[in-house]
Amino acid sequence: MISIIVPCFNEQESLPLFYEEAKKVLEGIEQSYEMLFVNDGSSDGTLDILRELSEKDTAVKYLSFSRNFGKESAMYAGLQHAKGDYVVMMDADLQHPPAMLEEMYLAIKEEGYDVVAARRVSRKGEPLIRSLFSRCFYRIINKISSAEFVDGASDFRMFSRKVVDAMVEMGEYNRFLKGIFGWVGFKTKWVPYENVERVAGGTSWSFWKLFLYSLEGIIAFSTVPLGIISIIGVMFFVVAFVWMIGIIVRTLIWGDPVAGFPTLACMLLLIGGSIQLSLGIIGQYLAKTYLETKRRPHYIIAETNERKQNEDKQV
Repeated sequence: MISIIVPCFNEQESLPLFYEEAKKVLEGIEQSYEMLFVNDGSSDGTLDILRELSEKDTAVKYLSFSRNFGKESAMYAGLQHAKGDYVVMMDADLQHPPAMLEEMYLAIKEEGYDVVAARRVSRKGEPLIRSLFSRCFYRIINKISSAEFVDGASDFRMFSRKVVDAMVEMGEYNRFLKGIFGWVGFKTKWVPYENVERVAGGTSWSFWKLFLYSLEGIIAFSTVPLGIISIIGVMFFVVAFVWMIGIIVRTLIWGDPVAGFPTLACMLLLIGGSIQLSLGIIGQYLAKTYLETKRRPHYIIAETNERKQNEDKQV
C-alpha cells in the first residue's frame, strides 16, 4: 500500500483540486493506496471538505486536531498513522506535483532506494530576500551540524516502511523534520523539479515564521552556538587581561589622567550586549530542554474517520 500524508491548514480551496489530481496519478500505479489528510486546526471549511471526501471515497482518511499544533506535529501524526509500505509526504497546494509519485515509487521498488526526495532546482516566484536567507541558512547549518541539509530540498518525499519506523521512533517534542530526514540517513535518490506556484489560496508561512523555524533547526541539530559563546568569553577574557596590564603599565609610567570615557562606555556596551546575547542563546537551549521534560503530547486529535471506517469493515 502507498500512504499519502497531507498536512492541511486552511486549504479548502486547494483540497478538491489536490484530491482529483492525486487520485488520478495513484490509480495509474498498480498498488492500493490511502490518502491521509491531517487537519491542523484549520479555521475555514477544510474539515467539512475532508468529511465529504471521506464519505465518497474509503481511501480518504483524516485526522483533525483540536487546535493548530504546527506542521511538524501534523507530519508526525501522519507518520504515526500511515499504514502503507511506501509513505509519501506532500502539501495540498499542488506545489508538490503528484505526477512525480510514479517515478518515486519505481525508484524505491525497483532501484533499491529507501528514500526518494524532491529537490527544487529553481526558486522562481519566491521573493528575493527569502531566497537569499534560505541559501544562507543551508550554508550555515551544513557547517555546524552533522546532519545533511540539501539546499532546495522539500518535504515532498517517499519513504520505505523502515525509514518511517525510524523517524517515528524519534519522538522528540521539538521536531525539525528537515534535520531528521538527514539524521536517519538511508539510501536517498534526489529528484529535481521546478518550483510551482500554489494552485489556490495563500501561504501561511511569513518571513518571520520561516526565520523562527530556521532557528528551531539550528538549536535542534547543533550545539555549535554554545561553543561560540565559550570562544567569545575566552576572547573577552584575553582582551580584558591585556587591557588591564596596559592600564597598569601606563599608570606606573605616566600617572593616571582622567581620560578614555568614550572608550570605556563603548566597551561596557559591547560586553553587556555580548552577555545578553549569550544568555539568550543559552536560554533557548534551556527552554527546549524544559519543553522536552514536560513530555506533553505532540498533538490532540479531536475527530477522525479512521475508527468509523474500521467499525464499518467489522460490520
